[in-house]
Amino acid sequence: MSAALATTRRTPLGVARGATVGAPVVDVVVPVYNEAEALVPSIHRLHVYLQERFPFSYRITIADNGSDDGTWQLAQALEAGLPDVRAVRLREKGRGRALHSVWSESDAAVLAYMDVDLSTDLAALLPLVAPLLSGHSDVAIGTRLRVGAHVRRGAKRELISRSYNALLHAVLRTRFSDAQCGFKAIRADRARELLPLVEDRGWFFDTELLVLAERTGFRIHEVPVDWVDDPDSRVDIVATALADLRGVVRLARNLAAGRIPLRPAPVPVTGFRRQVASFLLIGVASTLAYAALFVAFRSVVAGQAANALALFVTALANTAANRRLTFAISGSRRVVRHQLQGLVVFGVALALTSGSLAVLHLVSARPARVVELAVLTAANLAATVLRFVLLRAWVFRRERTPPLELAA
Repeated sequence: MSAALATTRRTPLGVARGATVGAPVVDVVVPVYNEAEALVPSIHRLHVYLQERFPFSYRITIADNGSDDGTWQLAQALEAGLPDVRAVRLREKGRGRALHSVWSESDAAVLAYMDVDLSTDLAALLPLVAPLLSGHSDVAIGTRLRVGAHVRRGAKRELISRSYNALLHAVLRTRFSDAQCGFKAIRADRARELLPLVEDRGWFFDTELLVLAERTGFRIHEVPVDWVDDPDSRVDIVATALADLRGVVRLARNLAAGRIPLRPAPVPVTGFRRQVASFLLIGVASTLAYAALFVAFRSVVAGQAANALALFVTALANTAANRRLTFAISGSRRVVRHQLQGLVVFGVALALTSGSLAVLHLVSARPARVVELAVLTAANLAATVLRFVLLRAWVFRRERTPPLELAA
């Protein structure tokens, strides 16, 4: 154990609902500083919830940040009196320091934390960790700023929260909605990649971790929560806001200068509507380019050859444009494979349109022009939808994170 941590004793790791003793599935860390009044009732409430309603094995870790009001003595008593609870003491203050230290040494598959005031309804804990265990997501956060959240807090805190997250969107181009909600979880394997890169040991820790996770390409799952503001919060809003602003500036500079050694990001997930819009715009541009190329090639080769050349060039350009703009993939990794798959997709779509016209001519030797036009229009619409589906689901499919393997 690191020198920064001191712990009384480790109780045997209990498990929920009759599972075997061993490393817990979820380690719920509760950072505390001078929380003598709130600690005991909150830990008991959390313990009862996990014991009675949580389907996975768990551990509650009380991480004391150098309290001097009796919090540490109460944490020791809770460890001695409750199964599946341990107490860890850090000599220095800082929520980020507590989370960084405990998470770095935890043996759980999923690492979570929540504020000691339990402002977030505990019913959100299972929806928070389940996507991490299934492999659907890498990081999960509670959010008070999405549809479905129910929040009770003052106008001042609401304004500060929304302004801060708007600043993150503008300066760091973040997409997650709520950086500060004290209710988060991360897969342990992802934490091992990110924690060495996170510098902050205070309140900015959450934001820095999320930004780096997003920049690495990790999927962030958001859970709208029921949240009630704690009127007795120990947070100094002004000091915290200034520290967060300094953190934003530092992180933005380091990212811009390439000082943070992030691993190459996997295929990022862009919004479905944005993908559709980009795909359609690229399709229009490809059609115009095809017409121009056909005219140019037709002046030097026969019609069929000009058509084949124009189609081939525009198919390559179309795949490259969709790769970069629609599905946000950069770099040379798999570029040849993507182009070959793109040609296959183009061939399938072309076969659909040509086949539709051939079937029509089998049914009617001399169909009316309006019928031909209607058949080709319908076939082209179907081919367009088919191309988008194949590009999204096959060519540029995102690699799925495997589910966590849990001990029996």
